[in-house]
Amino acid sequence: MAGKSTYVALLRGINVSGHKIVKMEQLRAAFVALGFADVKTYIQSGNVVFKAPTQANQKLAKKIEEKVLLEFGFPVPVIVKTVEELTAAIENNPFANEKGIDPSRLHVTFLSQALEKNAQKMLSAIPAGPDRFSCSGENIYLHCPNGYGESKLSNSAFEKILSLKATTRNWNTVNRLLEMMRG
Repeated sequence: MAGKSTYVALLRGINVSGHKIVKMEQLRAAFVALGFADVKTYIQSGNVVFKAPTQANQKLAKKIEEKVLLEFGFPVPVIVKTVEELTAAIENNPFANEKGIDPSRLHVTFLSQALEKNAQKMLSAIPAGPDRFSCSGENIYLHCPNGYGESKLSNSAFEKILSLKATTRNWNTVNRLLEMMRG
């Protein structure tokens, strides 16, 4: 497909606790209506792999946010990543190869833009308890030994401190999305 690239759109906060309900068939149809090809969803939490003419991630995210608002009637933050960006996110996880780490306790928080140099220091204000994080580019890597649901390292906390959009995926989902993108 000349001039087309594969992307993943990460929609934040749909189908969580009965709020912002979006059926995956309708979400795929909305992406097709935007002119995207090979649209596939993964689980119900807003992961969409698709092909589109090569363009800036932020431009795609804005188009998708506008379409979701129009089609479903509520705003949803969207972060778009390329195959190369998702590959780098996986390869750069500092916790992934540590001995004794349960991969089900690893997460990646994807940000709408790269972190400022002082981000790690700013984020150290969050009372993380046993949880650990590491910042790199547009990603924050999390190790939450008691589970993400118990962590203070939430999307909302990151967004408040960094003034950026954030959405988090567990390690299994991140790896599965990359498989789908390469697929």
